[in-house]
Amino acid sequence: MTVPADALPAALAIRLAVVALTLLLWRRNHAARLVAFLGSALASVITGAMAAAVLQTSSSLQGALFVHHASAMSLGYSVDGLAAWFLLVLSMLAAPVALFSIGYIAHPPFDRRSVFIGVAYNVLLGAVEVVFAAGDVITFLFAWELMTLATAALVTTEHEQRASRRAAYLYLAMSHLGTGCLIAGGLQPASLTRNAMFGLFFVGFGIKAGIIPLHLWLPEAHPAAPSTISALLSGVVIKTGIYGLVRVLSMLPAYPTWLGLALVALGVTSGVLGVVMALAQHDLKRLLAYRSIENIGIILIGLGVGALGMAQHRLDWAV
Repeated sequence: MTVPADALPAALAIRLAVVALTLLLWRRNHAARLVAFLGSALASVITGAMAAAVLQTSSSLQGALFVHHASAMSLGYSVDGLAAWFLLVLSMLAAPVALFSIGYIAHPPFDRRSVFIGVAYNVLLGAVEVVFAAGDVITFLFAWELMTLATAALVTTEHEQRASRRAAYLYLAMSHLGTGCLIAGGLQPASLTRNAMFGLFFVGFGIKAGIIPLHLWLPEAHPAAPSTISALLSGVVIKTGIYGLVRVLSMLPAYPTWLGLALVALGVTSGVLGVVMALAQHDLKRLLAYRSIENIGIILIGLGVGALGMAQHRLDWAV
């Protein structure tokens, strides 16, 4: 396979065009749904093909998404193997969810909000794609915040209901707390030790991942959002937190033993308590939210054992 150099910008351009066209079709809900979700599926397929090519060829892609010459500001992207893996998983979920949404959003109470959901869906997926492919800190934070706002908007699709508004408020409050931790960790002041810096990154990414005890927003947002958005919350949005943790771990010059043990302990806690709390639920979507927390715990156990293997110079553990 050849790696299309401009695949990611092309996919994002398609999403922007789809958003504009969907807004123009605001009086024609059926046509708006077709444009929004078929266009989104096409963009996801392009992104997935690019990611598969990067993984197959063991290559990487770099480029600029936006350049403002007067201020010398640019938003760049870089797709390496880690980013490509997450982009491939994203596309494998986002494309079928988009196709399912064409029929699902046609039913009340979402049918009259087809334009809103279609636009926000494309903005969310475009932001997540840039989160995975961000080539610098500014691009990452820009996409991270856009992802947060788009998710909050979709959670409040049924904004007449108090539970939806409360879930979105809790999600925004916790997400911005996490973003503050990421910014504080990224500034790296002289007084900040490496352990404290990793702690800030862990809180920032752990909130988005839904790691216990930073999970409070997830069981509230899951039932409030449309089912197709709940699928993205479990399958994509919380995995951006895992991506951030893996990216930070890959930058560490050394792995202390305590770090691996701490990740394993937190993973076991999230895994076990996630199952226990899932069994106590009567609402199916809340149950799935806690099962997502359990899955995050399992992933965290894997990261912890990997870090422990690196600390003990046991590459077989790490693999």
